Amino acid sequence: MSSFQNPHFMYLFALKSKPGKRKLAYGKSPEDALEILSFRMSQAEMDDLIREDFIKIHQRQMQEYVHLMG
Repeated sequence: MSSFQNPHFMYLFALKSKPGKRKLAYGKSPEDALEILSFRMSQAEMDDLIREDFIKIHQRQMQEYVHLMG
């Protein structure tokens, strides 16, 4: 199935331990992006994310947000 039929987005989730910094995730929705992150992050790292505080961006906008990634 084409990704054009199932669009995915980039999400930048705020971090509790690093105010002003964000963690990049990818998925169909914020919940999907968090689930994908959980496959490669420890529970402690997941607990550091502020799940309600995210920015939804397109991949072509990533350069604008690189300074926020922590």
